[in-house]
Amino acid sequence: MKDTYIELYTDYLIASFGKTTATGLSEVLEGVISHDKITRFLSQREYTSKELWQLVKKEVRAIEEEEGVLIFDDTIQEKQYSKESDLICWHWDHTFNRNMKGINLLNCVYNGNGVSLPIAFELIKKPIQFSDLKTKKRKRKSEVTKNELLREMLTTCQHNQVKWRYLLADSWFASSENMKHVDEKLNKYFILALKSNRLVALSKKDKKDGCFTRIDELDWSEKKPLEGWIRGLEFPVLFHRQIFTNKDGSTGILYLITNDLDLTATKIETIYQKRWNVEVFHKNIKSNTALAKSPTSTICTQSNHIFMSIYASAKLEILAIKQKMNTFALRAKIYTSALKTAFSQLRVLQNA
Repeated sequence: MKDTYIELYTDYLIASFGKTTATGLSEVLEGVISHDKITRFLSQREYTSKELWQLVKKEVRAIEEEEGVLIFDDTIQEKQYSKESDLICWHWDHTFNRNMKGINLLNCVYNGNGVSLPIAFELIKKPIQFSDLKTKKRKRKSEVTKNELLREMLTTCQHNQVKWRYLLADSWFASSENMKHVDEKLNKYFILALKSNRLVALSKKDKKDGCFTRIDELDWSEKKPLEGWIRGLEFPVLFHRQIFTNKDGSTGILYLITNDLDLTATKIETIYQKRWNVEVFHKNIKSNTALAKSPTSTICTQSNHIFMSIYASAKLEILAIKQKMNTFALRAKIYTSALKTAFSQLRVLQNA
């Protein structure tokens, strides 16, 4: 599946350093394709995760490995001044612990052989409107939860025969339903972050008697994972406490859980470190492939622009690998080249 319009539009997003518009792309192409045709292209149908997989499948097959990981996380692109809709509405940002008006995007990034590529995504839409009885304010909600979407996306990855061993995600996605789905239905492993108040038991007797303890109240004097059970699960898991130093010199604690009982503390931390690649991906689509730099006004065109931004980030990553540089260095190289051309054109105009 290689659509000329998709390839042109995504190349335009990679090469642009300002607002991206149908008119702008048409001007770059010197009118070969009119801005009306580009607008119709963005409006005619909504591109989804299925089309993304078809576009990146070949590249994923080239880098996938049995020890590959699927990394899930969501991000919010703030749209403070945009008109509210099913797509642009208020979402809870668990990173900053506040509500934010914008577009909420759930992503799945595949990491294998040191390369990370987006292979699935879902836009969080909230079509159901209701009145909050306490605040008397009008609110919105989705028809499905993000955890339900995650499980559907995992199942699709299995259907697409993606090679992976571990699911990585933060505590927002560490529900017992997600763990059961990975362990029992997909026969795979997970390494997930846990909130400090999650209840666990370190013996079968305690589990049977309902004697659960907060994970942050366990005896962590021995620096090795603890085997036990978490409330809501029937199978045993490993718990690990990772202590790290923040940039400001303060100490942080991260609680991790995995159903791979053979992992050591070092191995758990090493594998979970790969989760950071989804944060790099989010930075790429926001800084390098114009996620927010579009004047599109309908849900269909907005959704398709986001799709193009995601696919453009995959193209940029692949090109960066070929050029043996990171995506930000590659974009800087493109910018410098464009600036040189603009500078030369300015000199021509000045000397005319």
